[in-house]
Amino acid sequence: MFRRREPVPFAFLAEADRYRGNVTPPPRERASAGQLAGRWLLGFTIVAGLVGSLVLGMPALSQDQSSTQTEQSQASNGR
Repeated sequence: MFRRREPVPFAFLAEADRYRGNVTPPPRERASAGQLAGRWLLGFTIVAGLVGSLVLGMPALSQDQSSTQTEQSQASNGR
């Protein structure tokens, strides 16, 4: 393992990597009703936007079967 070149004068400095304090952090504050409502509203808005873009984009992504069949029949008649 890596050794230090200079001697460490205090033992607690050598053990600083392994030190764990016994002080517990303060408890987290609970979110207020307004904050919870805002989070729900933001989540609902994002989900509604994704669903709306999917609903509006589906017709553009689907292929028109009648135009594909017409193009194939015209290509076979032209040969």
